[in-house]
Amino acid sequence: MGGLEDDDEPLSKRVKVMSGESGGFSNGLSGSFSMARQLSSQGDNVEAIGSKGVVNKTELVRILAEALYSLGYSETGARLEEESGIPLHTPVVDMFMRQILEGRWDKSVSMLHEIGLDETVIKSASFIILEHKFFELLEGEKIIDAWKTLRTEIVPLSINDERVRVLSSFIISPSRSLFDGSFSKESRLGSRKKLLEELRKLLPPAVMIPEKRLVHLVEQAVLLQKEACKFHNCEVGKMSLLTDHKCGCDHIPCQTSQILKEHNDEVWFLQFSHNGKYLASSSGDCLVIVWEVMADGHVSLKHKLSGHKKPVSYISWSPDNNQLLTCGVEEAIRRWDIASGECLQTYEKRGLGLVSCTWAPDGKSIFSGVSDKSISMWDLEGKELKCWRGQKTTMIADIGITTDGKELITVCKETIILLFGWETKSEKIIVEDHPIISFALSEDKKFLLVSLLNEELHVWNIDGCTKLVAKYKGHKRSRFVVRSCFGGLEQAFIASGSEDSQVYIWHRLSKELILTLAGHSATVNCVSWNPANPYMLASASDDRTIRIWGLNQVNMNKNGGQCSHNNNNNNNNNRCNSNGVNYCNGVSQVG
Repeated sequence: MGGLEDDDEPLSKRVKVMSGESGGFSNGLSGSFSMARQLSSQGDNVEAIGSKGVVNKTELVRILAEALYSLGYSETGARLEEESGIPLHTPVVDMFMRQILEGRWDKSVSMLHEIGLDETVIKSASFIILEHKFFELLEGEKIIDAWKTLRTEIVPLSINDERVRVLSSFIISPSRSLFDGSFSKESRLGSRKKLLEELRKLLPPAVMIPEKRLVHLVEQAVLLQKEACKFHNCEVGKMSLLTDHKCGCDHIPCQTSQILKEHNDEVWFLQFSHNGKYLASSSGDCLVIVWEVMADGHVSLKHKLSGHKKPVSYISWSPDNNQLLTCGVEEAIRRWDIASGECLQTYEKRGLGLVSCTWAPDGKSIFSGVSDKSISMWDLEGKELKCWRGQKTTMIADIGITTDGKELITVCKETIILLFGWETKSEKIIVEDHPIISFALSEDKKFLLVSLLNEELHVWNIDGCTKLVAKYKGHKRSRFVVRSCFGGLEQAFIASGSEDSQVYIWHRLSKELILTLAGHSATVNCVSWNPANPYMLASASDDRTIRIWGLNQVNMNKNGGQCSHNNNNNNNNNRCNSNGVNYCNGVSQVG
């Protein structure tokens, strides 16, 4: 009843198995445990190493050995075990692994008790082992033996009744076996290696080191350093393991690369297209300008869109980036073709003004806020499909929609945001303590960035149950609508305009204000971070200009475009004054 019996010698004597394939036998199954003493019991003569005294030497050596085997350096792994006197596994565990590979199922189940495991773990591991035995018997067309294994060994474990019923169905229809193709000795060995990996996940880490544990620890350390780095804005792959990671402000777009001066009045709103190839801006001059972002990062004028009779307060890009919605102040909505600059459709309601606009995720319809506080849904040809009356929106020109297209997001009262299920007419609300000025959605539509009258920015998680997750302070706002946005790599930053003519940037996770960008000469009304280029930020101001912010090329050229690290703090382009404010080529960096 031990599964398929091999006529030849055991598999382990014919195949040298490395840890990367099977889960790791010390010395590649050489059995040379005479060279290594048995693992000490936990807490017995534990030697700690490292400056903090928190690293267990025995555990570290075992992890290193597992890493060597998994990388294919079996001889080096064996040498480490021999020289350190610390085996990767105890002889009992090593014997257990060998029995699994050789298909000695009854002995391997019995060995679980010798390892010294919790009874629940023993039962679960036994189930997995006996299930594998069951399938090997089926594959060998030993139906009676498979049935006996199920009835006398698996069922008495009294766990996973649903799975037992599934196994019973394989007895009735053996062709439903999980194994595909011919069941050669090679494929049998491969399936047993997979079984070992499944058992590795079940057994305590002290018994069997988790696969690639060292790589996991290093990855974890890298990601923690990335999250702690308040200026991190580059791919993790560019981070070196050879030094502690710390970016400088030269990885944030903090230097003016272009000033766009085509508008003849205050610039109120701007937004990059979803693919980052275009930028649209609107102004008190009633014009909408579409700018094209060239391959070299230069921004050039593509179209001037005229037709609105009032200043344009809101813009929304179509999901495919080929069309644009623009909304005048209590006026009409216009839909434009980006390739030609032609107005394709105008949306109007007699006697009422439209105050906001957004696209349905499929791009086949649009939604708008109306001056009578209702919300309308339109088809692309300008026909109003639905209208939801009541206190659904205000005069604030912001409206959003969730990724699934099922919930509209509007400011329905001075301090209340409404998440309106337009199909089901369900309503959820977010209540703030202060009047709401504007809001913006994250790229994944799971977070809402709300700008408040009291000069705070709040981030709400709206994915499921709504929850306030962060607050940001520092920018100035007393009279005007000032807009903010998510941005940077993985949207790790929050940016906002300000009435003191600066752009403010916070590290999203730490909530720390890290940069203020000076350059504009009047209120910065709106900011937009290029979703396809974490190194490009745009700001719109009452000074009638748009500033395109890019990287500090002086520092980037010095660093070869790579993330900087904590090797030398004496960078002349990133100096720190005694007042705790750093400067990146004249840009205020709050430290």
